[in-house]
Amino acid sequence: MKTKKRYINEPAGSFFLFGPRGTGKSTWLMQKFRNAVTVNLLEPDLCRIYMAYPERISEMINGNPKTETFIIDEIQRVPELLSLVHKHIEEDGKRFILTGSSTRKLKRSGVDLLGGRASLSFAHPFMASELGNDFSLKNAIITGVVPIISDAAEPEKTLSAYISLYLREEVASEGLVRNIGNFTRFLEAISFSHGSLLSISDVARECEVSRKTVEGYVSILEDLLLGQRLPVFSKRAKRTLIKHSKFYYFDAGVFRSIRPCGPLDRSEEIAGAALEGLVFQHLRAWVDYSERTHKLFFWRTRSGTEVDFVVYGDSQFCALEVKNGKKVTRRDIASLKAFQQDYPECCTALLYRGKERIVVDGVLCIPCEQFLAQLKPDNTIIPD
Repeated sequence: MKTKKRYINEPAGSFFLFGPRGTGKSTWLMQKFRNAVTVNLLEPDLCRIYMAYPERISEMINGNPKTETFIIDEIQRVPELLSLVHKHIEEDGKRFILTGSSTRKLKRSGVDLLGGRASLSFAHPFMASELGNDFSLKNAIITGVVPIISDAAEPEKTLSAYISLYLREEVASEGLVRNIGNFTRFLEAISFSHGSLLSISDVARECEVSRKTVEGYVSILEDLLLGQRLPVFSKRAKRTLIKHSKFYYFDAGVFRSIRPCGPLDRSEEIAGAALEGLVFQHLRAWVDYSERTHKLFFWRTRSGTEVDFVVYGDSQFCALEVKNGKKVTRRDIASLKAFQQDYPECCTALLYRGKERIVVDGVLCIPCEQFLAQLKPDNTIIPD
């Protein structure tokens, strides 16, 4: 299998590397740190030993005096190790790389114990520019670009098992929810909010559980890095804006695998949400992998005028609209024109499924596949 170069950042010194399961954290670390000693807490026997006797980590470090870098995979399984890691960073000058596919236990157990001595880095699904000629927009919308899935011999079968893995190994084994059946229904119900405004009350009604329970479920999804809420851009707002956030699953293929599809569901609607989600995950990766500070938003007025994505930061301010169609009309760019009226400093672009790069009424329209292929960390989001 051809090795793909990843954009994952390598901070100096010790760092946390967070990312959903299967995004290639361990593979990247094996390639970058061949001489490191690794403790894989996904191995049940090893995990049980460290849970019962966290001090064993000191014995392991002392047993490898010439080793400078140590990797602890899935640190959230034994958060008690953090205080010992902190000690060895301070006293011995050792470098630790701590991976995690969940932040829930770490939040409760004190990531702050490391006192700022460990930076944060993130692993996302593949970006199109990491895949190069292997990237296919059609396949990405159907099976996504999570490395463990896109590199599999049978991506669709691997994808269907992916959420089951999370339910069994993360949610069930960690006791994050009392009723797996309710949580499974929630995963389906919130899939209808992918790329849309998130109404906690509507999701609760659909799942037949309390609003508070759904709030907790959404927090679990975010802690497991499986989903994220997108806030409204409201800086210097000149119009009345809505307050609800939007919601996205972290990968278009994961969304498609969870979203129920029946006779009453329009395939174009699902494909459109998947395409918008694919752009979202690329922009989110771009933000995390870039050295400059940027944040991702959307914009929507109370009257319903909406721009899918707004990227705002110290070097770029741009607005993007995503359309699943192959043609662009003036109506399609109306929301971007409205946003530009309020923010003339902003550059705008519409991404669509056509093949030509065109300008419609002053708005640049870029084929979505072309846009994703050129998107690289620290590059300009909207190319000249």
